[in-house]
Amino acid sequence: MNDTPDAHRSADEDNARDLAEIPSVEVISRAAVMLMSAAAERLGLSAADPSASPHRDLDEARRLITALAGLVTASVEYLGPHAAPIRDGLQSLQKAFREESAFPDEPGQGPGEKFTGPVY
Repeated sequence: MNDTPDAHRSADEDNARDLAEIPSVEVISRAAVMLMSAAAERLGLSAADPSASPHRDLDEARRLITALAGLVTASVEYLGPHAAPIRDGLQSLQKAFREESAFPDEPGQGPGEKFTGPVY
C-alpha cells in the first residue's frame, strides 16, 4: 500500500466524491440505522437475555436514542416513505429502554421524548 501524502489525499478526495453522489435521504437513513443498531446493542437486545449482555449500557443507550430522536425529528420532512419505519424503530427502542430500566422514566422523560413526545 502506498502511504504517501498524495495517496491519502487521493483516497480522501474519492471518499468525498462518493459522499457527494449519495442522496441526502440515504445519508440520513444510514445514520439513523447506525444509531438504531448501536442503541439496540447497548440495550442488550442482541442477547437472549438482555440483562446479561456484556454490551448492555443503558446510559449509552439513552444517548444514542436521544441522538436518533433528534435526527428523526429534524429530518422527518425529507425522509418521505422512509420516515414511518424509522419512527417505528425509534419508538420500539424507546419502549425497550423503558422495559429494561430498573426505574423507568415517567412518560415524556425517557430518552428522546423531549423531541418525540411521550412514548407509552
